[in-house]
Amino acid sequence: MKFTGTDSYVATDDLQMAVDAAVTLQRPLLIKGEPGTGKTLLAEEVARSLGLKLIQWHVKSTTKAQQGLYEYDAVSRLRDSQLGVDRVHDIGNYIKKGKLWEAFAADERVVLLIDEIDKADIEFPNDLLVEIDRMQFFVYETGETITAKHRPVVIITSNNEKELPDAFLRRCFFHYISFPDRATMQKIVDVHYPGIKQQLVSEAMDIFFQIREVPGLKKKPSTSELIDWLKLLLADDIPEEVLKNRDAKSAIPPLYGALLKNEQDVHMLERLAFMARRDGR
Repeated sequence: MKFTGTDSYVATDDLQMAVDAAVTLQRPLLIKGEPGTGKTLLAEEVARSLGLKLIQWHVKSTTKAQQGLYEYDAVSRLRDSQLGVDRVHDIGNYIKKGKLWEAFAADERVVLLIDEIDKADIEFPNDLLVEIDRMQFFVYETGETITAKHRPVVIITSNNEKELPDAFLRRCFFHYISFPDRATMQKIVDVHYPGIKQQLVSEAMDIFFQIREVPGLKKKPSTSELIDWLKLLLADDIPEEVLKNRDAKSAIPPLYGALLKNEQDVHMLERLAFMARRDGR
């Protein structure tokens, strides 16, 4: 199986090779990159491209590795035993299957997304080492071993909020999604807005990349935010002349709320605009 991107997802040659390498090696693909560069979307598009079902496990700060395997609801079983419910005699009725169990039990190969693994506790990756490596785990309550019928394509994303353990990294194929250059960004925009005026895109990208180059920004605008900004420019029918003739000394971009996500960055651009006006007198 070869991944070549899809009609709605632009994958660079390096990213395509990374996906194919992880599938060939039968190792999880660990994806890092700036927020908004399409890490989560990659799993959806890989599944669509290869014709496989996608199972998504979105990790939170409170998520435990055991939840990916299964959870045993002892409280419900105790309550049912007090009420004399017949189902209490089958402990399997109180086992809730997790996303890994779902992927292992699938009758066909699936794509398993473990999204934002770095949000969880530092021990979370280590707690999944054996299960991901051997593609099996033991259910203590029932005494059964769950083994993957078909090894899933595992894609793991990280925003680098925490360092991942070396033992976990050794078991993964790693790829960093670099921020798109202008040519790649043009392809991404064309996929989302095939009929958009190219002059508008050119002026918008000039502003977008200028903002990203401003030193000291707390959060640089991402690919997804450029797409949102273009959508607003189109919805409000902003002519490209407004962007083209915008004086860098006068103000920040129109509808800047799609690009800037905190007041510090807005104030920084306002100060830069004020300084440019002052120096231009």
